Amino acid sequence: MNSPAQQSAASAQNPSQRFGTDGLEPMVRASLLTRLFMRVVAFVERLNASHSKVGNPSIYDKAVFPWAKEIERDWPAIRAELDRILTRKDDLPGFHELMIDVSSISQDRGWKTFLLSGYGFKSQANIKACPETWRICQKIPGLITVMFSILEPNKHLPAHRGPYNGVLRLHLGLIVPEPREQLGNRVENAVYRWREGEAVVFDDAFEHEAWNRTPHTRVVLFVDFIKPLRFPANFLNWLLLNLAVFTPFIREGMDNQKAWEKKFYQEAEALRNR
Repeated sequence: MNSPAQQSAASAQNPSQRFGTDGLEPMVRASLLTRLFMRVVAFVERLNASHSKVGNPSIYDKAVFPWAKEIERDWPAIRAELDRILTRKDDLPGFHELMIDVSSISQDRGWKTFLLSGYGFKSQANIKACPETWRICQKIPGLITVMFSILEPNKHLPAHRGPYNGVLRLHLGLIVPEPREQLGNRVENAVYRWREGEAVVFDDAFEHEAWNRTPHTRVVLFVDFIKPLRFPANFLNWLLLNLAVFTPFIREGMDNQKAWEKKFYQEAEALRNR
């Protein structure tokens, strides 16, 4: 039997996940197919937690993912492309304008995004605008989502959890204003404060919240990638992630993204032709 100290250390490495967040409505839809899909997701989530190859901490030691150093090394190239995108920051969409379900935690344009890819969808126009960012992110095994996440001054994202624990999340600090003590990302009981050029990997299936109490904009590269799992969880995880593209959550987001892109690049063309 493990000693209390060993049990405490094991608990810190693998804290138990809660499948829901107090005070927030779960992302559910009325359709029978969607409700069935979410029940399957709930089953696979529990399997994922017991079949992880990398444990289940809320925030990971980056040494677990050797490629993270390469992403950090190349951050200036990503920052340079971000700076060009931010020349039209006011035209970028609020996150909730693309993913309607995000309105449970953000209903204004204080949290903006610039999406390159997500769950089978690739924005060829945005990738063309950020080719180095896209090239660098190809070093990440199991890449699912790539975007810039823009948190405006005095914006707070309240406590919530991601919809599924079969993926992990990376944030790479790109613009981190001072004082850093006024920014933070709490994941379960740990608080991480972004640094420019520094990556952090965490499991967004744990309750987390983020805030920017500075008078300046904070931007990170936001990446989701497949969590390393053992069989049979890895197969079921692969299956669910490939089926997710057919759910209303993803299909609505894809349609909204395409509509935004059309307007954004038409306006850019009009400006060039003046």
